[in-house]
Amino acid sequence: MFADKLRGSVGIRLIIISTISFALLIPTFMIQDLIREREMTRNNAILEVSEKWGGKQLLSGPLLIIPLKQHHKDDKGNITTSIQYAHFLPDDLLINGDVTPEIRYRGIYEVVLYNSRLNVSGMFSFPELKDLDFPQKEIMWKDAFLAFGMTDMKGIKEKIKIQWNDSELTANPGIESNDVLSSGVSTKVKLYEAKKNYTFSFDVDLNGSQDLKFIPVGKETRVILSSSWDTPSFQGEFLPVKREVSKNGFTAEWKVLQLNRNYPQKWIGNHYEIYPSAFGVDLLLPVDEYQKTTRTVKYALLFIVLTFMSFFVIEILNKKSIHPIQYLLIGFALVLFYTLLLSFAEHIPFGYSYLIATSCTVLMITAYSQSVLSNKIISCIIFGILAILYGFLYILLQLEDYALLLGSTGLFVILGIFMYLTRKIDWYTAMKIDRINNQV
Repeated sequence: MFADKLRGSVGIRLIIISTISFALLIPTFMIQDLIREREMTRNNAILEVSEKWGGKQLLSGPLLIIPLKQHHKDDKGNITTSIQYAHFLPDDLLINGDVTPEIRYRGIYEVVLYNSRLNVSGMFSFPELKDLDFPQKEIMWKDAFLAFGMTDMKGIKEKIKIQWNDSELTANPGIESNDVLSSGVSTKVKLYEAKKNYTFSFDVDLNGSQDLKFIPVGKETRVILSSSWDTPSFQGEFLPVKREVSKNGFTAEWKVLQLNRNYPQKWIGNHYEIYPSAFGVDLLLPVDEYQKTTRTVKYALLFIVLTFMSFFVIEILNKKSIHPIQYLLIGFALVLFYTLLLSFAEHIPFGYSYLIATSCTVLMITAYSQSVLSNKIISCIIFGILAILYGFLYILLQLEDYALLLGSTGLFVILGIFMYLTRKIDWYTAMKIDRINNQV
């Protein structure tokens, strides 16, 4: 009795199809969790390799730092002495280097590593403390030191020899003051008031992973990088003033002035934060399969609804009946498309993964519809509809900037086609079947 009512009632079938559509969102949410889990596993693999090689590198400096004695008197008249640090930034800073990328594997996951060979050079003026309002006799000139900050010391491959005017100095690990730089290398330097300018130059052989960034501490900071990596992403507060990207790699040049940042050339203590002014390059992998798969899953409900509506229109126009269980099986096939896509995308390029997952899904649903409907023409129509839908989605994924425009236009066209195909259906007559069945 209920089967006959279900077969003849358009209203009941629409309600059941809608319920199945929304019920299928549960497995799509589970697939989104699976994607996040796999992405987290990939990130942990990257972190594991990076911890042994060298992580993301942020280079800052060099800074000229001078300790200062400061005396304090408490309520009882006792005098205590503390040390503060005056920080001086270079007048000119030039960093010129080459970044050699390398891809390592941890299981099935790719990890982008690099070795950078940098030459750092520039000039300091003699540090004047008069305008900082500090007694000259409390300045510890003999303890002045040069500090160069880097985020991951494990990446250092060779000793750092610093040419300071005519002297050659060896950098030591650690920085006496953490007011500005949290980690790095330093060395004591000699300062003479009679000498107004101090030039410096040193080479850094440094390993890192994913990105390399710099802090513009000079009155004028120039950074020139070249690499064989052909998919760079320039990030941070400043973009290159010159850049060339080709299949053979990239070259980029940055120029940052003192006026472009929000801290001065000298100060005492930790009054200023320099890290927000970082800029540099990220060595991106050409395709992030997890990001693209996540974007694909966001269209799951739309695909389920459009596919079900296509079958429903075929039911109405050809007076064929499809059981709710058959709708459910078709829905499961649509949902499994995303797990196929994810599993293949972890091993082969995303485009091929999408083609394989789409072919498997479309062919399976087409073959099933042929078995259910026993009509080759209808099966071919279903094949064409699904092929157009998945082709449309792939184009949508490629055109990120025009995704909204293309998506809204495509939906408008699909709605127009649906309205055209159903324009002659007498829905009142279709619904009347339900009432007649109830009376019987």
